[in-house]
Amino acid sequence: MIDKIAWIHLDEGKILSTRSRGKDVYYLPGGKREPGETDIETLVREIDEELAITIVPATAEHLGTFQAQAHGHADGITVQMTCYTADHDGTPTAASEIEEVTWLTYADRHRVSPVDQIIFDHLHQTGQLH
Repeated sequence: MIDKIAWIHLDEGKILSTRSRGKDVYYLPGGKREPGETDIETLVREIDEELAITIVPATAEHLGTFQAQAHGHADGITVQMTCYTADHDGTPTAASEIEEVTWLTYADRHRVSPVDQIIFDHLHQTGQLH
């Protein structure tokens, strides 16, 4: 299983999403834990690397943990995405391997990875993603 941490940033019914260089689907910003890191340490590091912004650790709230087949991996390889909301300082900008930062709605569900589709469903059902 691939262990990932993701940042859920919603604004007016849309969700911030990213596309890495060479990829054809969008992913929620975040990434894999480094050895010994907590969820929040991973969140802060990954979001700084990918979006050049600072997450405010004290504001981080667990939104949910979701699992699905890992996009682009062999059948049976799953990804577990532990999702947090959190306040931030700065304006999200594509950095590191990120080629594009965009706002998506539920209508864009087909453009995201399988685990993100499950997260989109959850956010839509709870009225947070339009």
